[in-house]
Amino acid sequence: SNHLTKILQLGPQPLANAFLKKSQLKKPEPFYPLDVYFCKNCSLVQLTDIVAPDILFKDYVYFSSTSPVFISHFEELAKKTIARFALTNKSLVVDIGSNDGILLKPFRKHGITVLGIEPARNIAQLARKNNIQTVSEFFSKKLVANIKKKYGSAAIITATNVFAHINDLDEVTEGVRELLDDNGVFIIEAPYLVDFLSKNLFDSVYHEHLSYFALSPLIPYFKNHGLTIFDVERVSTHGGSVRIFVSKNETAHPRSSHVQEFLKLEQKHKLNELSTYRQFAKRIAINKVALKKIFAALTKNHKKIVGYGAPAKGNTLLNYFGISNKQLAYIVDDSVYKQGFYTPGTHIEVVSPNILITDPPDYILILAWNFADSIIKKLANIKIRGIKYIIPVPKPKIL
Repeated sequence: SNHLTKILQLGPQPLANAFLKKSQLKKPEPFYPLDVYFCKNCSLVQLTDIVAPDILFKDYVYFSSTSPVFISHFEELAKKTIARFALTNKSLVVDIGSNDGILLKPFRKHGITVLGIEPARNIAQLARKNNIQTVSEFFSKKLVANIKKKYGSAAIITATNVFAHINDLDEVTEGVRELLDDNGVFIIEAPYLVDFLSKNLFDSVYHEHLSYFALSPLIPYFKNHGLTIFDVERVSTHGGSVRIFVSKNETAHPRSSHVQEFLKLEQKHKLNELSTYRQFAKRIAINKVALKKIFAALTKNHKKIVGYGAPAKGNTLLNYFGISNKQLAYIVDDSVYKQGFYTPGTHIEVVSPNILITDPPDYILILAWNFADSIIKKLANIKIRGIKYIIPVPKPKIL
């Protein structure tokens, strides 16, 4: 419907993954509105300013396999899926938005036929080098026809941290229904709206993330496409996500009691009420003031502050809070694909973590706050002492 109300205004902002080379710093940089809306009809939380997918995804700097946490997460998902749905070497698993093959690798190790769909050409090329068959196209009904001719129907289709990125959901959902075999299962993982609100995860808003999902709008959505949500579970990734299981055969996959439990939880959190989102926006404004106060006090005392992690969400936070290269000396990131680049909008250089030994700071702002525990543990192991940590979400605090 078009009964939409703006609930959060973060923009204008640059694209969160549009990292810059040094030679680009003085060139004009595109900014786009970054505003979040609430649908009064179905309660979907969404963006309405859509950046063309070709601009967002054709060349991409996010490589999933640079994170050990995500590697183990997807290994566990593959293992559970194989066991639960009795997959064999005759089964086909298709991953939409497969990145470098992080989820398909463990399926392939178990002898399952896999196919990745990854429009980012540079990342798809890397996946193919790792022997993960990958198509460099956006998922569509036309592509499904070609896949079925070559591979047949899919037992499992996955879309982990990609379904919320898609503007034309109807095209993709129809393609999924067409590609699944009669007893096939579509597995989605996406950040969960309950966590988004309760943990103040405003920084997960960026132009790639078009939808902020709860179960209640998705049940009628899939029903309209002849599909049924039969199970759901929470997972810890991205500050709190939801894993949703969808099928076109209700007999083969009866609905779990978890579905009703999640709907009750969403009612409890009043996800269908506009006031819930108004209160959320107020909390984010308060957090902005709190973090800026911390930075002002530390800067006044000539403390050196750097960032750890250059995730997309970090760029939303930096741009919205107005933190630039004047406040952060540099940002370290474990991904060699980001090192040597500069953050969009704020122009902070991303460098190797080795610099923390040669040029140590007084404080580290952990932008990849969902990995804060492992980052702090890692730095303790390499004997970098005396550093204090600033955690920006859900509320700014110093450790």
